[in-house]
Amino acid sequence: MRVSVLNRKLLRDLWHLRGQVFTVGLIVACGIATYVTMRGAYESIERAQQDYYTRYRFADVFAQLKRAPNVLTQQIASLPGVSSVETRVVVEVNLDVPGLDEPAIGRLISIPERPGPLLNGLYLRSGRYIEAGRPDEVLMSESLATANRLHVGSSVGAVINGRWERLRIVGIALSPEYVYEIRGAEVFPDNRRFGVLWMSREALGPLFNMEGGFNDVSLSLAPGASEPGIIENLDRLLAPYGGLGAYGREDQISNRFLTDEIAQDRVTGIFVPSIFLGVAAFLIHVVLSRLVSTQRNPIGLLKAFGFTDIAVGIHYLNFGLAAVLFGTALGVPLGIWMGNGLSRMYQNFFRFPELNFVASPRLLFWSVAISGAAACLGAVSALRTAVALPPAEAMRPESPPKFHEGVVERFGFGHLFSISTRMILRNLERRPWKATLTVVGMAVAVAILIVGFYFFDAIDYLVRVQFRTAQRDDVTITLYEPHGEQARFDVNHLIGVLHSEPFRVVPARLRYEHHSKRIALQGLEPNGDLRRVVGKNFDIARISPDGVLLTDKLAEVLGAKTGDTLQIEVLEGDRPKREVQVAGTVDEMIGLSAYMDISSLNRMMREGHSISGAYLAVDSSVLPQLYTTLKRTPAVAGVAVREAMLQSFFRTIAESLRISSTALNLFACLIAVAMVYNGARVALSERGHELASLRVLGFTQREIGFMLLGEQALLTLVAIPIGFLLGYGICAGLTAVMRTELYRMPLVVNASTYGLAVLILGAAAACTAALIYRRLRYLDLVEVLKTRE
Repeated sequence: MRVSVLNRKLLRDLWHLRGQVFTVGLIVACGIATYVTMRGAYESIERAQQDYYTRYRFADVFAQLKRAPNVLTQQIASLPGVSSVETRVVVEVNLDVPGLDEPAIGRLISIPERPGPLLNGLYLRSGRYIEAGRPDEVLMSESLATANRLHVGSSVGAVINGRWERLRIVGIALSPEYVYEIRGAEVFPDNRRFGVLWMSREALGPLFNMEGGFNDVSLSLAPGASEPGIIENLDRLLAPYGGLGAYGREDQISNRFLTDEIAQDRVTGIFVPSIFLGVAAFLIHVVLSRLVSTQRNPIGLLKAFGFTDIAVGIHYLNFGLAAVLFGTALGVPLGIWMGNGLSRMYQNFFRFPELNFVASPRLLFWSVAISGAAACLGAVSALRTAVALPPAEAMRPESPPKFHEGVVERFGFGHLFSISTRMILRNLERRPWKATLTVVGMAVAVAILIVGFYFFDAIDYLVRVQFRTAQRDDVTITLYEPHGEQARFDVNHLIGVLHSEPFRVVPARLRYEHHSKRIALQGLEPNGDLRRVVGKNFDIARISPDGVLLTDKLAEVLGAKTGDTLQIEVLEGDRPKREVQVAGTVDEMIGLSAYMDISSLNRMMREGHSISGAYLAVDSSVLPQLYTTLKRTPAVAGVAVREAMLQSFFRTIAESLRISSTALNLFACLIAVAMVYNGARVALSERGHELASLRVLGFTQREIGFMLLGEQALLTLVAIPIGFLLGYGICAGLTAVMRTELYRMPLVVNASTYGLAVLILGAAAACTAALIYRRLRYLDLVEVLKTRE
């Protein structure tokens, strides 16, 4: 009987405060949906990674070299700790892809003519495996085929060792080695212009003089084996054969991107939901505190009729739990729906045989537990008040606050303000904690809006620095082998070339004290205009003629600073070892790089004016003719078109960013509406008696509306700059978390982002003000002025 009485009262309270309960539930739904989405995505992609790597035997150690005989395989397999060895022929060629004007780059990887267990095994999405005796058959990576709308039965042209060949696609495949399919040290995928093709070793080997040899090796290690020791021994074995330095799975480019993404999902899955659920806890505290303060009489009556403190406390806790239950019921399916969408979006970047979003029972349990904890946390203070009230005291009206002159009057500035304004200031001074909490809540909403739009600002800034200021060429060509002075002449006389700048790339291992890093040492023209070294503040770094210029992150990895001397072990040719001074550092945002004057690098290598490729400024009217020429030029290993890379970036990274940021901003808008609406509703409830009294005393509806809404407007104005600082601080924290070797997000927040945050919060405040003002019109003066006894 008693339980049903409390339940009926609970239902009446929920209906009476339905607007506030609804907004609290929406905030809880945002937090739960974000938690389910991000945590579920983290668990799903991590599970898919581990499953894929295990089932298709992803290697532990990788190495590339010039050429080694197959007999070396046995020596590698006999190294202590090596479980299995896979040797291959890997080369890059120009592709002529149907429907694509510019040349694409295909990485040809040899596979046996007959299927069998392999390291970095292949998963056939469609089609069949290659057949023996058919040298023109290839398997194509799914990302390249999808981007170019190719399918089983299509064919592509390729320049293979100076000869034009037609390759026929018989299968679409995936490999754990290329979950994230990019070329070299690039960061953003360009699946239309780069992809992997697997071809018979019996066919590929002779085409590149690799019969009886290999130029790529992968190892799997026995449990407990020492990876550093195996890498050292492998480097020693491969050094006479032009080894370029072995590296572990951690440094394998695809795995590195995937692992970084998983780590970021893990952080995001904790960080973002914590903000939403923290706001929800705060709102529950505000609503319950208001409910308790306005229900002193009912609380006293309940206790007088024998209801225990625990029963009363549970009754009000159930009010908070009801809002959370509503939010959880909405947030869990929303999170699962968003998680499925995120998984589909991930498939644009990370290619798995299967990537399904799975909301595990443990995930759902924790989502409910966390939301319940938020309700309890928000209710603690209010419940303490409800439980502590003795029946006799609760049944008496609350003591009126002591009114006195405010700060404005005490300092002699009262005459400068109207009566309504002074009343607003006095009310804020009388309840500083309430005002502070309201300001903090709205500041959090502003901060989340800033974070949501920040990613657009950061990407736009990165594009302007990298693709507009640093990379100013139209086309970049790379050569199979370093070429001398004649190559510079030939490049300059390609059709449509207006200007060219050569570059030299040397694989090397940089050492400082006990730190080392395998890197591509780049030689550039010191006063070049097509390729410049630019820091994140658009500072153009000077390349010293006598030293090496390092990116900040590489200097950090090596523990080196300007003036220190590095040991450089070149990993090609005669593999010379040199000492070079660090001439300076530059805060580039992409990758790890080391730069030298191209002439200094040529001298260090004791070679002539060798180049590895060139940056080209091209007459756009003859680009199709240039592309046709480059597609069939045997010496050209690859062609990169800056604008094409930029378009590919905007089609992939920017599109996914737009989707995720839009969801975050939508949630932030809900927080803004909830904070403003709850603040105004609580203020109306708490001051209803006071406002009605003022109406009876002759104040107009506009004047009392100004007192109520003016207070909310003042709190909103105070919250905006605090939200700016908080949002900027969160963005700074995100840039620190995202500071990886692959890329560093710039800390850039545009004025337009601050403006949008203010506009959205202002719109929420205006809509709420309209609703509250409408309620003031229908204020029942007789009912409100009844004595509370």
